[in-house]
Amino acid sequence: MPPDYLLHNTTIVKVKKNIDGAMFRFNYYALQFQTSHLSFPCPLNPCFRTSSISGNHQNRIPSTYYCFATPSKSSGEIPLLFDSSSQQEDAHEITSDRTAAVAGGIVALGKFDALHIGHRELATQASRAGPPFLLSFVGMAKVLGWENRAPIVAKCDRKRVLSSWVPYCCNTIPEEFEVEFSSVRHLTPRQFVEKLSNELGVRGVVAGENYRFGYKAAGDALELEKLCEEYGMEAYIIKSVMDKSHSAANLGSSTNSKEKGQVSSTRVREALAVGDMRYVLELLGRPHRLILMATDQERFSVGQYKVSAPKSCLLNLAPKEGLYEKCSLILGQDNVQQCRVVIDTKFVYVETESDIFAAQNLQFLHIEFGDSST
Repeated sequence: MPPDYLLHNTTIVKVKKNIDGAMFRFNYYALQFQTSHLSFPCPLNPCFRTSSISGNHQNRIPSTYYCFATPSKSSGEIPLLFDSSSQQEDAHEITSDRTAAVAGGIVALGKFDALHIGHRELATQASRAGPPFLLSFVGMAKVLGWENRAPIVAKCDRKRVLSSWVPYCCNTIPEEFEVEFSSVRHLTPRQFVEKLSNELGVRGVVAGENYRFGYKAAGDALELEKLCEEYGMEAYIIKSVMDKSHSAANLGSSTNSKEKGQVSSTRVREALAVGDMRYVLELLGRPHRLILMATDQERFSVGQYKVSAPKSCLLNLAPKEGLYEKCSLILGQDNVQQCRVVIDTKFVYVETESDIFAAQNLQFLHIEFGDSST
């Protein structure tokens, strides 16, 4: 759990449809967590009752997830170091036509690149109202002509991160639901909410107070509340999780002024860019995990106490070039080795004090960074 100073008291506004449909009724409630300053509306049960929700939403048993690959049958096969605990579940692709899966659920709206503590708060509130989903749009960079960027969280690592949110989300693992951006890009705010209600069967939404939606971001949180009431959906608008860390001051000149001080994926990227891993830890609520995958073309070079991997093997965003102490190399659920990491322009080097590499045929490297900085 990140330090308490990173969060502020968060009030959640629940928008209910009046029985007569004549007005909105706004209720403000507070339910204090023991270890943080998050608050939630008391009328919601501490955890939703799955028996009252249609569809199969009982994804409640967390497990340890790892990146994996199916071994090839060629002579150049690279043996796996470890497999996913559930290959079938991890191999499941998130597609935009999973209407039945999201129907009856509570959808958190946002861009969930970093899966930081602000995103976690959205998922937490969603889980208190019903089966939680994270709804995001795929293909935005291609449609809008943005430059492709490495993800903060490797795609194959997202389920592990979401499973770590179980203590915050009523013992439930939030599920991801992706919609092709091209299919919603030109929708007005009303058309977007109509799609959520009529096409996807969403029962409610959760969004931050600065959330904007619809063509050219024409809709804001207030309009979202209004439209959800019209379409018979619940709307939960939460205040932003503010970044009150002293580390934020170091990024003040470059951080997007539109963020107004809240925790964001942009701040995570900028903290990684300067190698401030303590700050990254605070923003994510967990250590940053870097994952590299060897291929037939790009293999790891393994020595007695050291392994080096080309940066072309990276599956997600690495921190600034430099030396990082207090890191961990995850070789399996019960095999975690302390290590130091050096990143240069072309390679990532992992060094340990134990002779652990000789007996390993590595295809993946899972590296977690401590709170040290370059």
